[in-house]
Amino acid sequence: LSNLALENRLVGGKYRLLKSIGSGSFGEIYQGINTHDGKDVAVKIEAIDVKYPLLRYESKVYDQIGPHAGLPTFLHYGSEKRFNALVMELLGPSLEDLFNLCKRRFSIKTVLMISDQLLMRLECVHQHSFIHRDVKPDNFLMGLGKHSNKLYLIDFGLAKRYEDPESHQHIPYRDDRNLTGTARYASVNAQRGIEQSRRDDLESLSYCIMYFNMGKLPWQGVVAANKQQKYEKIWELKQSMSIDDVFKNWPNEFALFMKYTRNLRFADGPDYVYLRQLFRFLFRQLNHQYDHVYDWTLLQQEQKDRDRDREYRRRAKQIL
Repeated sequence: LSNLALENRLVGGKYRLLKSIGSGSFGEIYQGINTHDGKDVAVKIEAIDVKYPLLRYESKVYDQIGPHAGLPTFLHYGSEKRFNALVMELLGPSLEDLFNLCKRRFSIKTVLMISDQLLMRLECVHQHSFIHRDVKPDNFLMGLGKHSNKLYLIDFGLAKRYEDPESHQHIPYRDDRNLTGTARYASVNAQRGIEQSRRDDLESLSYCIMYFNMGKLPWQGVVAANKQQKYEKIWELKQSMSIDDVFKNWPNEFALFMKYTRNLRFADGPDYVYLRQLFRFLFRQLNHQYDHVYDWTLLQQEQKDRDRDREYRRRAKQIL
């Protein structure tokens, strides 16, 4: 798709593609503009002849969940001559980007503020009978402008219904599945080939929280002869890990969170309130203010100040 030279193309009659801002397994992501109202948009593009088209399915998931705080606003899906396009509101950097900006370590305050929001996002998706199945730092994005303090959950191409939305009949247990999602953050059961359910999204979230606290996961950088052996090694490290040992230098709430997610049974409805209270209690214990001042907020402000000073100096030189 990169050779299609899509800049300036019009999608859905009113969304103009401006520049590529990223790529994924499906294709490219473009920043675009709504030519009717001037608003910025993000446009996901996949080739029309792609073997496994995901964007149409993803648009249906957004449609069925509907608009909610912390989920991107879905604007349009359609097929053009050579590609399919999914248009949604433009969002800011991912938690992975911001983690790198913060030298790959977040403070406990930042970890607790983002964990609180992420739990709410997953609860919202689960309430609409879907599981996400690819919970990872790259799929959590901050908003822009007045929403720059709000965390969004994106990328529903791998999402799946875990229950019938009318009868609430849960999908059956199976143990013959291939791994869907990202091995680094996948649950122990998902890596064993067990059908995923709500518990797996939450276990993946517990690995994200561990990653943000510690800078890396114990199974990162595992070397093996092939992908299958690598996945096997990652699974062994995950399932043999002593949660208490791993978190021995951290507040007990982090170990309790991971243990809770690991102990859920296949069709269990998680107690989201308990999990949020666990972290909110710790937050208050540590005397933090829920002020949305994250680790990167200060860094971004410093960068803005430096850019402004540079601009002042440049203008001063021109005047002189």
